[in-house]
Amino acid sequence: MRVVSLVPSITEVLFDLGLTENEIVGRTKFCIHPSEKVKKIEIIGGTKNLNLEKIKSLKPDLILANKEENVKEQVEDLMNDFKVVVSNTETIEDNYYLLKNLGLLFNKEEKAQAFNLKIYEIFNQTQINSTVKVAYLIWNKPYMTVGSDTFIHHVLSEIGFENIFKNQTRYPEITAEDLAEADAIMLSSEPFPFKEKHIAELKAIYPDKKIIIVDGEAFSWYGTHIAKCENYFKELISEFSN
Repeated sequence: MRVVSLVPSITEVLFDLGLTENEIVGRTKFCIHPSEKVKKIEIIGGTKNLNLEKIKSLKPDLILANKEENVKEQVEDLMNDFKVVVSNTETIEDNYYLLKNLGLLFNKEEKAQAFNLKIYEIFNQTQINSTVKVAYLIWNKPYMTVGSDTFIHHVLSEIGFENIFKNQTRYPEITAEDLAEADAIMLSSEPFPFKEKHIAELKAIYPDKKIIIVDGEAFSWYGTHIAKCENYFKELISEFSN
């Protein structure tokens, strides 16, 4: 089967399930895991600006897309000529079914189930033991955060953090003043690459708040990636236990 993946985290899933670069014939420039294997695969543009002609020239049997990460019109264009499976992963339950369905699709059910069990084990055993109100920022100028209908929100909740913007949806724009209620501010490493200087900017406003840079992949890469983040989550939680 010739597969084109339009989603970075799903490309990682395919390799984790045991597919090879002989089967995965196209991927986006943001598909970076596993690094040694993806570099052998044809790049078909970015998630939001696909090179449709290149994808069509690869003659895929299956294209894997995502409702949030890809542009609807481009996906619909591909649907005219190819089988396209579109996922929509907002919750941990959605993630379970994503892996289960990909396992069924590629006859890799046992591997998919092993990853699902590992993810549930991590969330069952990795919990912060006190209430910590957090703001999780994904963008700068303007600041943007995450609402309750995002995968990031659900990962935060699973390990016990309370998202102060849980009453909002999607990725709302906010101001620094809106962060007053937070005990801690998490600055994600992606999609905006927050750095130490951005911590300093917020520390000037909120000198007493805990402000840290967090691994954006650990919170936003659905699929198999969170099964590999057990140690990261434990280390993160330990920062709040003193």
